[in-house]
Amino acid sequence: MKIKQLHIYTQNLAEQKKFYEEVLDLPVRKIGSNVIQVLLGFSEIFMEEDLTAKPYHFAFHVMPCKIEEAKNWLENKVKLLTFEEQAIIDFSNWNAKSLYFYDENKNIVEFISRQNLFPETEKPFNAEQILGIAEIGLVTDNVGEKFNFLQQEFGLEQYDGDLEKFCAVGDDLGLFITINQQEKDWFPINDKPYVADFQVAVQHQEKDFAIRFKNNQLVKINE
Repeated sequence: MKIKQLHIYTQNLAEQKKFYEEVLDLPVRKIGSNVIQVLLGFSEIFMEEDLTAKPYHFAFHVMPCKIEEAKNWLENKVKLLTFEEQAIIDFSNWNAKSLYFYDENKNIVEFISRQNLFPETEKPFNAEQILGIAEIGLVTDNVGEKFNFLQQEFGLEQYDGDLEKFCAVGDDLGLFITINQQEKDWFPINDKPYVADFQVAVQHQEKDFAIRFKNNQLVKINE
């Protein structure tokens, strides 16, 4: 599942624009008075200003075998979030390694490097090796209901987890990280999860579709 587009909300648009443009070195442009567009690889993120916005979790793919270089690149830019005093988290069952940090809206941003998913490169790590959106967090009070919707409407499969506390839905290329807000906190430092509206445009099995998550409900958007 390729996450081509993500639309989220932010309390501080100007600070977010500066962060993604100047800290992460990504192309950013302002659209109108209250939206920015961030370009990264095969994906784009639209951030719309909303003073009631809650924090999200999302992940970006980075080149395989580049997680150490990505760590060195990030260390001078952000404070890395650690787990058991380690900045690089090894998810051996996902064949992946990850780094975590906050942006200016206290979103938990993850760099995930999946072995063999993308061609390797000998070039030093830079923002061009941020390849696209890998994950979006979906916080709910009913994980099973959200999984059933995604499976029945779009043919997405259970990747990991259960159908009560946590369920990753999709595949290596793209995942909905679905968690029960009453049963589980965000990894790696147990931040409280918030139900937060978003919209995604996704490609799966050569079909394009869009989904809106609003008021704790998933809705298929006809385009």
